[in-house]
Amino acid sequence: MTASDGDGKLGTFSTLSIGIGGMVGGGIFAVTGLTVEITKGGAPVAFLIAGVVALLTSYSYLKLTLRYPGEGGTVAFLNQAFGGGILTGAGNILLLLSYVVLVAVYAYAFGSYGAAFFPEAVRGFWLHVLMTAVIVVLVVVGAFGDRLVLRSENAFNLIKMLLLAGFVVAGLLTPMTWDRLAPENYVSPLGLVAGAMLIFLNYEGFELIANASKDVADPKRSLPIAYIGGVLIVIVAYILIVAVVIGHMSFEAVAASSAFALSVAAEDIMGRSGYVAIAIAALLATTSAINATFFSTGRLAYIVAKSGELPREIERPIRGQHMEGTLITAALALVIANFVPLEAIATMGSAGFLLLFMAVNLANVRLARETGSRAWVSALAALSTAVALVVLCIEVDENPATRNHLWILAGMIALALAIEAIYRGITGRKIALRPHGRPRHN
Repeated sequence: MTASDGDGKLGTFSTLSIGIGGMVGGGIFAVTGLTVEITKGGAPVAFLIAGVVALLTSYSYLKLTLRYPGEGGTVAFLNQAFGGGILTGAGNILLLLSYVVLVAVYAYAFGSYGAAFFPEAVRGFWLHVLMTAVIVVLVVVGAFGDRLVLRSENAFNLIKMLLLAGFVVAGLLTPMTWDRLAPENYVSPLGLVAGAMLIFLNYEGFELIANASKDVADPKRSLPIAYIGGVLIVIVAYILIVAVVIGHMSFEAVAASSAFALSVAAEDIMGRSGYVAIAIAALLATTSAINATFFSTGRLAYIVAKSGELPREIERPIRGQHMEGTLITAALALVIANFVPLEAIATMGSAGFLLLFMAVNLANVRLARETGSRAWVSALAALSTAVALVVLCIEVDENPATRNHLWILAGMIALALAIEAIYRGITGRKIALRPHGRPRHN
């Protein structure tokens, strides 16, 4: 979904752009305010912690992608390492459900920044109208104008990054209250880690590189830069963005405008034009992110169905596209975005990807000889994702206001297991791997 070299293959810059575009999507606009609410002055440290976990995991993705290139990505890696058992299948279903949660987060951000242009008394109404409308419209546009949408992705990403870069530069050049970033304004170490894991979904986009790996012209050169370099660039960008927000807004002001805190910070720095510019960046970024996720889930649902883990009907194209997975994703996302609180949505998404990335790290430990990896690095990454997930769950459980979020997470995992077990029990379909790890169905 980015520009390619003249021979149709992706160069290093295009491959890097896929990862950065996937990570700097709608998440940073949606949860920056929430992160500051939870971690206070330690928010930059929270983004750093989450980034380190993502960086360790990107090593496993890099090695697995070099060994097993293709559009299967995470699905292919899990199938290759663990075979076609129910747990593997449930993991692939969980990946689809985690994408559903991502769409809900992006739609919530789109609705929040769009509704902020309306009077405060009616913002709640417009929030639901706008986040519902963006999902429905993008499904329709994707079905009938997919080529136009794909061509718009690069422009959307470029505008978004330029506006965010302008926000950071202007913020750093304008007097800031640096004291709010001092350690005395941090929450506890456990709270910092928990806050970091709540926003982990902001980093998950690097795994989109794996899905495009078959089109990379020089994988050995481009993929390390795209995976490792991409995550490092995004870590720095996130730390700067959240530092500027805290430097220009009190914690109380952030809490009062949590859902669109970046726009309010931009207004403090550059006036009304800054507010509008960042709101436009948010609308473009979330639109782009939803569209990219729809594109990915359509392909992902097709691949999972080809693996034997979803009905054969999902393998059939509609207007030359794999729309059934997209339609299912959109329908579920509409329900979650409209009826589940943002913090619960973020918890579901981050926990889902932590589980999946732990599985991918363990997959690379198991396949270390084949992938030429240092198994200890992936083992450390698996441990970090496991510890992070446990800390997130403990922190959520200790807060009476968020304790029920764990039930939502448990329900998502149980649903993935149930879908896989029931479907296999009814149909008898099983995964069969081809010699190079590409699954086919029986």
